[in-house]
Amino acid sequence: MAGLTEDPELGINDIKEETERNNKRIDKKVGVVAEESVQGEREMAPPAGGLIHRSGSRPQLDLSKAAIQGNFEERNPTILLPNQSDDISHLALDIGGSLIKLVYFSRHEDQSIRKKTVKERLGISNGNRRSYPILGGRLHFVKFETSKINDCLDFIYSKQLHRGGISKHPFNLDWVQRMDARWHSELPANENTVIKATGGGAYKFADLFKERLGVSLDKEDEMNCLVAGANFLLKAIRHEAFTHMEGHKEFVQIDHNELFPYLLVNVGSGVSMIKVDGDGKFQRVSGTNVGGGTYWGLGRLLTKCKSFDDLLELSQRGNNRTIDMLVGDIYGGMDYSKIGLSASTIASSFGKAISDNKELEDYRPEDISLSLLRMISYNIGQISYLNALLFGIKRIFFGGFFIRGHAYTMDTISFAVHFWSKGEAQAMFLRHEGFLGALGAFMSYEKHGLDDLMAHQLVERFPMGAPYTGGKIHGPPLGDLNEKISWMEKFLQKGTEITAPVPMAPPGTTGLGGFEVPSSKGGTLRSDASALNVGVLHLVPSLEVFPLLADPKTYEPNTIDLSDHSEFEYWFTVLSEHLQDLVDKAVASEGGTDDAKRRGDAFARAFSAHLARLLEEPAAYGKLGLANLLELREECLREFQFVDAYRSIKQRENEASLAVLPDLLIELDSMSEETRLLTLIEGVLAANIFDWGARACVDLYHKGTIIEIYRMSRNKMQRPWRVDDFDVFKERMLGSGDKKPPPHRRALLFVDNAGADVVLGMLPLARELLRRGTEVVLVANSLPALNDVTAMELPEIVAEAAKHCDILRRAAEAGGLLVDAMINTLDGYKENSSSVPLMVVENGCGSPCIDLRQVSSELAAAAKDADLIILEGMGRALHTNFNGRFKCDALKLAMVKNQRLAEKLINGNIYDCVCRYEPLR
Repeated sequence: MAGLTEDPELGINDIKEETERNNKRIDKKVGVVAEESVQGEREMAPPAGGLIHRSGSRPQLDLSKAAIQGNFEERNPTILLPNQSDDISHLALDIGGSLIKLVYFSRHEDQSIRKKTVKERLGISNGNRRSYPILGGRLHFVKFETSKINDCLDFIYSKQLHRGGISKHPFNLDWVQRMDARWHSELPANENTVIKATGGGAYKFADLFKERLGVSLDKEDEMNCLVAGANFLLKAIRHEAFTHMEGHKEFVQIDHNELFPYLLVNVGSGVSMIKVDGDGKFQRVSGTNVGGGTYWGLGRLLTKCKSFDDLLELSQRGNNRTIDMLVGDIYGGMDYSKIGLSASTIASSFGKAISDNKELEDYRPEDISLSLLRMISYNIGQISYLNALLFGIKRIFFGGFFIRGHAYTMDTISFAVHFWSKGEAQAMFLRHEGFLGALGAFMSYEKHGLDDLMAHQLVERFPMGAPYTGGKIHGPPLGDLNEKISWMEKFLQKGTEITAPVPMAPPGTTGLGGFEVPSSKGGTLRSDASALNVGVLHLVPSLEVFPLLADPKTYEPNTIDLSDHSEFEYWFTVLSEHLQDLVDKAVASEGGTDDAKRRGDAFARAFSAHLARLLEEPAAYGKLGLANLLELREECLREFQFVDAYRSIKQRENEASLAVLPDLLIELDSMSEETRLLTLIEGVLAANIFDWGARACVDLYHKGTIIEIYRMSRNKMQRPWRVDDFDVFKERMLGSGDKKPPPHRRALLFVDNAGADVVLGMLPLARELLRRGTEVVLVANSLPALNDVTAMELPEIVAEAAKHCDILRRAAEAGGLLVDAMINTLDGYKENSSSVPLMVVENGCGSPCIDLRQVSSELAAAAKDADLIILEGMGRALHTNFNGRFKCDALKLAMVKNQRLAEKLINGNIYDCVCRYEPLR
């Protein structure tokens, strides 16, 4: 709607005129808007051209793609604003001496017209879970330097966080007029508006918040907030805790049922040791006055450093052996093995200063800083372990200002706990440790709703601008899409290599250090290169654990572990080489406009920055597997508003494949039952070659048509395949001799690519199962990813295929094709139809892979009566779930289109096939 994006001061009448000019398109708009909102899940608002800019005190109303819902002649018809900024629900702050940590929640309102989910129509309830408005949205984490508190106030002001934001949709004309009048009247914030806050700054800056924003700060107890924040994170975030030994991070999976008791060691200026026995149940059992303040105070006196972070950075280049007295210094370079002390163990911190004939200026500040760091960290680690031992506690978590994601600090504390416990205890740290207080303050709102969330309902994503743990601020919070693109272009103009999702400081250097030898990564890493990033937590209450997993606790979706650096470097190269082709497809999908090219360039630089960040610190975004990396790419595309980069390619391939489907079905029907089953499995494997995510397959596309490639692939199907369980599967399907097994009740077919893969591969297999009396549910992506078919696209494909096949037509009629029709047929299809149903559900994700710990409630409901799962394609059957075990029969089918994966996984070669059948035992 060009008028909506060009006029910066558009009024209500302009909406009416534009609506009338586009009446035909608006007739469809209700459904389209719902689709865009669900499929987009876009992190940022559209380009600023579609935004109405008003004075800084007023919320910004985005009218781009606005549309009238229903009858325009109504007095106050509803207007849908698909691109309006999220509605803000709550905001909380932790205002410390050096950093302000801000947590705020934004939510998407439900669409005014929504399809009832399969789960709801089946009558499956959420038990007695509360359904506060907070559920369903995003939890954001932002940091500011306390010395620049005005930046924080400006951020809150610009997003209107203190006023609760404005509703996304729907609303009516009367509401718009009233809101517009309110903006012009410059109404102040409600005098009763309260923001939850903790930390000393909640008292110090209360008047400033009242003066600038017109809000009161409701001060929450600091220790209550710390414990509440830690409890939530440890229960809700799957890989929140990690260990850190000699520069190596390892994420720890903690069963939330076995979390308590634990010791929370908060290292600020002093140290508090808190025994946590449950939600709201804790006591401070010990502490010490030797903490971060001691390190900073002595360090400032001895080194003249101007900031805490400068002092930490000095320690990166220090060598404590020049100033600490070691056991080897006392025993002539020898260990004191009788009592288990190595020659490199520190016998006395600063001990050499006693005998050296030196003054303070004769010692390097770097060495002093490292010696101080070790002295204090070792003591904190030792006292913490002794308290844990005293109270019989197994888990010790460290956090606070002193930790701040600093590698050497974590290493030193870990060494102390390991040493004094003789390896029986481990120090653990938290990915979100800097935000414990702010998150706890957030949870002090009466109806925050977070207590009800489970780990499978939280999805962490890392947009550009995701902050670091630790003390440094690497750039301002990035707001809308234009700001992100501008940052990317600024770095390009300056010739600066982007190595993280936010603007970076110049790289520092590291030198000697470690306990006995350098233990952190050397080279030219910044002092906080090993710090972790904090993403946006998407709260999705509709996600569930797939009920057919044999053991959800031990299930690990990723087959490829990228903690192996050589493995990550390989896939880094693969994704980098594929990037330009992906950008070209994405730009073409948006018409090749200048705006699309600009966004495409920004996406390429942004995703390259993500890869560089992960190459620098593989644990930066949490536990990393290949599936996470592939999903990160798709999320980055969506962040720059590329919704479906392969849309036109999928349409073209669907049409070409549907044109030859009738002949294939005739060929299949002429075969015997046994020959047909083998041909069907061969067809699935052959059609799986159509994968735009595999470099080898993309090269093939330039050498022939879809049908030529499919026929070539089928002709090369030679058994035995590299993994070949077909005979076992055939016996289950057809039996042996006169013994005929019963058909499966319901089969879930996880489909992969559009075009020949689904049309010539999976649909004929689904048809065969339907012929045998098995209900079939086609499971497809909720959001586009590469050329994968989506649940929104499948019904149209099935409808076209059904024109040429009575089996598919009757099953499609019985199943209704769409998710909505599924329930009607579940209740009555046996009485009203001679066919079992063919149904379609979405899987809840938008990635080439699938993590079955987080699937849609529709899929979970459909899985209730399933006794056969068929996982097809590299992403769902090899990259993920190759080692997954289920409570029913499972068939995994894929052609391996990557030589390294073939060698590593099946000791084979590229284009080898996998037919892995795992019957329920």
